[in-house]
Amino acid sequence: MKIVIAGAGEVGSHVAKLLSREDQDITLIDTDASKLAVLDANYNLLTRRGSPTSFSALRAAGVENCDLFIAVTPNENTNVIACSMAKSLGAVKTVARIDNYEFMIRENRDFFTRHGVNALIYPEYLAAQEIVTALERSWVRNWFELHNGELIVVGVKIRENASIAGMMLKELTMSNHYFHVSAIKRRHETIIPRGDDTLRPNDILYVTTTREHVDELRTLCGKSHNEIRRIMIMGGSRIAVRLIALAGDKYRFTIIESNRDRCQDLCERCDNTIIVHGDARDIDTLREEGIDDADAFIALTDSSETNILTCLTAKECGVKKTIAEVENIQLISEAENLNIGTIVNKKLLASSKVFQMMIDADVNSAQFMALADADVAEIEVKPRAKVTKALVKDLKLTHDMTIAALMRDGKGMLVNGMTQICEGDHVVVVCLAGALHKIEKYFN
Repeated sequence: MKIVIAGAGEVGSHVAKLLSREDQDITLIDTDASKLAVLDANYNLLTRRGSPTSFSALRAAGVENCDLFIAVTPNENTNVIACSMAKSLGAVKTVARIDNYEFMIRENRDFFTRHGVNALIYPEYLAAQEIVTALERSWVRNWFELHNGELIVVGVKIRENASIAGMMLKELTMSNHYFHVSAIKRRHETIIPRGDDTLRPNDILYVTTTREHVDELRTLCGKSHNEIRRIMIMGGSRIAVRLIALAGDKYRFTIIESNRDRCQDLCERCDNTIIVHGDARDIDTLREEGIDDADAFIALTDSSETNILTCLTAKECGVKKTIAEVENIQLISEAENLNIGTIVNKKLLASSKVFQMMIDADVNSAQFMALADADVAEIEVKPRAKVTKALVKDLKLTHDMTIAALMRDGKGMLVNGMTQICEGDHVVVVCLAGALHKIEKYFN
């Protein structure tokens, strides 16, 4: 697939790196030659210096023949215009990064479609949605629903007291047929497990199951659900504003923000929210504002390190659920090994949406979740696909992927070695990062 990306900032660079690992034909456009030089030297992609709103620059990048054009510069107006221009030149599908929630409202979407923008990505909104999910299900690290919850992929950390700690995977599947352990994150390594792998305390399991067995999974992992009402947020970012708007009156929020002008803006934008001018890195400030009574603490500053450390402080104060925004990809693995509940990364969330568009022509039917070093994809099985030619055990899947579950006739079911996959099934595949392109030979 030929993909052109406009914007070599944080999101654009990360998406380009991920896609280049998947053996895609990537061209990256930016006006900053220094940003392009770093990527050009280290990744399998082409770079072009130029403006994303220049017809000549777009033509030089090969937009006329591209399957997907992604505009992720820091300026949403530039992104929308670039997509419109790319579409007029022949790009099959376009996607623009935006920062304005009004653009996401359904009745306004026709405007963008008429102007050649097929899809919109709002990373802060995606992050806010992720946080709402984490608050509703306080015991999980990740929660990924397919087909209105018929199938669910749960990321959960095993406690020392978990009944499955020390159990071999084949023992679990023999006694519990309702769970497919699709991946295991163990310290700094993610593996696609086999039957003789042992489940260890502090492993993060990515388990595929059905809704009726979620509570049973929680018990097996030694977890309990904590009801959340009072929430303290460090940092009045756009994510914080969008989170409060999404959550409505379900929670009682307190935001601690160190910038006085930003506090004034938050007072005008966030209804029924206590806004405090102060430094949440200071334990005395946290205690004065009621950290001891908080059910959840969310760190949303620009500093990944600050967010991680302050969440650890909140844990020491007795907060049951902590959520940290960690935009530094290199720190995610370390943060997951610490006593922090949920990690949110806008680049990974935006990448998930891009990959979703890449694997399916219909944006609304595909689902995709990008983790730090693994991917979860839902793929529709095409006619005469290789995956339909034999039982799963005879497909000779590579060791960096597994088929976890499928949807057939509106019903979700887990997959085992004796499963026969059929044309039209929607299949859940879990693979290590960089292995997604291998899936194509099985499903196309």
